[in-house]
Amino acid sequence: MKKRVEDLVSDIYAMMESKDADPSVNVEEEINRFGEGLKDLMRKEFGAEKREDNRLLRLSNIGRTDRYLWNHYNGTDKEEIEPQTYVKFMYGHVIEEMLLFLTRMAGHTVTDEQKVCKVNGIVGHMDCSIDGVVTDVKSASSFGFKKFKNGSLVHDDPFGYIDQIKAYAHACGKTEAGWLAMDKANGHLTFLKYDLVNNVTPKLQEPITDRVDQIKALVLGPEPTEYCYEPVPDGKSGNMKLAIGCSYCQFKDHCYPELRTFLYSYGPKYLCKVVNEPRVREFVLDETGF
Repeated sequence: MKKRVEDLVSDIYAMMESKDADPSVNVEEEINRFGEGLKDLMRKEFGAEKREDNRLLRLSNIGRTDRYLWNHYNGTDKEEIEPQTYVKFMYGHVIEEMLLFLTRMAGHTVTDEQKVCKVNGIVGHMDCSIDGVVTDVKSASSFGFKKFKNGSLVHDDPFGYIDQIKAYAHACGKTEAGWLAMDKANGHLTFLKYDLVNNVTPKLQEPITDRVDQIKALVLGPEPTEYCYEPVPDGKSGNMKLAIGCSYCQFKDHCYPELRTFLYSYGPKYLCKVVNEPRVREFVLDETGF
């Protein structure tokens, strides 16, 4: 019987509990495929295909905000990515490879891996299709995972995942797309699927070709003056902090030259307006830039 993507998570859980792969699966073959996939990841990280820092527009970033894309394309100075962040990226890729391995082991069909997609001249590589559904595989924090679990991603999408998946679906001529997501903190899985035609959500109905054409014109014009996200109050302190979508952006110092960073036990807090000085250490660069 053909597997359905709607049953994917429960099938993976059942397999993990029994430690028995689906009867249709050649276990040794899938283990070898998983090993080769990990080798390819490490080659991309440390081999000849080392990470590149380029300004190309790609389908993976077209869902980002206008101001971000303008700065990205036009080479605005940005924060360097810290080594520990690259480590996070790397184990995120390993988790995603593992999830595809588990998908196959549970008897579901994975196709279109790293298929080249193009929409009006902008290129990208989709993760895969699972049981015929265009799929992006994500490892997420508990906070981010909730958006996939409860479907609120369509209303709160600072990293542009919706437009990204719409572009892949459009390039493949598909109308169903979604995400296989894992909570990195506890191993919980979910699959969020959207029908990109039969829905009433404006964000899903907007033609992705219109967005692509708008971006191509945008990056050639003047820098957008509107901030991507308005600052938000920092509790009752009177201070204003960056919204989450801005706090992870490499261009935040460009948009907020007077930005101050305070180091809390749970991580940094970026304040663009300080009325009351926080009673924690402030991160300050010296004249050498460190």
